Amino acid sequence: MELTIPRETLLLPLQQVIGAVERKNTKQILGCILLRLTDEGVYLGATDLELGIEARIDLETSEQGSFTLPARKLLDICRALPDGSEIRMKTGGEKIRLTSGPSRFELASFPAEEFPRQKDFEGECSVSLSQESLRNILERVAFAMAQQDVRYYLNGLLLEVAETHIRGVATDGHRLAMHSEVLSTGLSEVKQVILPRKAVQELLRLLDRNDSVVNVDIDSNHIRVAMDGITFVSKLIDARYPDYNRVIPGDDGHLLVADRDSLVQALSRAAILSNDKYRGVRLILSQDLAKLEANNPEQEQAEEQLPVTYSGPEMEIGFNVQYLMDALSAIDWESVEIHLTSDDGSALIKAPGDSPSRYVVMPMRL
Repeated sequence: MELTIPRETLLLPLQQVIGAVERKNTKQILGCILLRLTDEGVYLGATDLELGIEARIDLETSEQGSFTLPARKLLDICRALPDGSEIRMKTGGEKIRLTSGPSRFELASFPAEEFPRQKDFEGECSVSLSQESLRNILERVAFAMAQQDVRYYLNGLLLEVAETHIRGVATDGHRLAMHSEVLSTGLSEVKQVILPRKAVQELLRLLDRNDSVVNVDIDSNHIRVAMDGITFVSKLIDARYPDYNRVIPGDDGHLLVADRDSLVQALSRAAILSNDKYRGVRLILSQDLAKLEANNPEQEQAEEQLPVTYSGPEMEIGFNVQYLMDALSAIDWESVEIHLTSDDGSALIKAPGDSPSRYVVMPMRL
């Protein structure tokens, strides 16, 4: 079996599927990609048994069949070849011979029939939305996912599909992020699933900021996302996500309004002298003024003063400065609202008005 393909034609889909290949795997074949030559084009597939990515190349071939190649070695070869090169692949026994101009490579190959196949997918819930909308849902909340928490469901992201919206929620128990996109789904019941961390990271790598349509299919154990010649499938986390609505405070507390960029810059400067371990910053509020204070075990101190709009009672409250900056950075607006109930209550951070994004940060003792 032979395949001749331009370097640039192979490189992009190869980069798209490589995220499903684990660097350390228990089976050697999981370090490979599967190339399928069909009447409809050439398909590249990779999987780590938890998620799989397949990319289609519009290329006419004179033969049909399948073979495997070591994924990262093939990617390194493609990157190293000069622009405009053509790559010729020829199968033979347990080796695949690659030639491109004066370059020759022989790569080990496993039988294609040993490559794990994706099971037939029977979606229980299907929605379509733009790539940009789905990217917004994931990007604006993913930073709040836990990392290696024993409550394994917190290491993922909740995707909620309802009749009028699709929503992403993430929390690590100390902060929470939520973003919704208006979407008429036609669903009569709310569907909630938990995407693993790696699935979220790979989708963010694959999704562009454009209006092209993404088709999302969900069943009890898997999610499938199809877009622009790419099919992405991942297992879901089998668990019930906490009721996030219980921890989101209302917006009827004491209101602080600040310029977002000015507040982020002030927090960044104060953070330089915060405790490296706890990253605490003290927020001291008075009439139309916010004072930021930070210190560390070396008894170094930082202080910032920022004009704000605030008419509530004088208040002093501590926060993890990185949690505040993550939430503020996710808000694409010139000004931000911070709603505070008391000096030991959670802060609700959002853009002014009926914002589709809401961020909750728990206070900390300093």
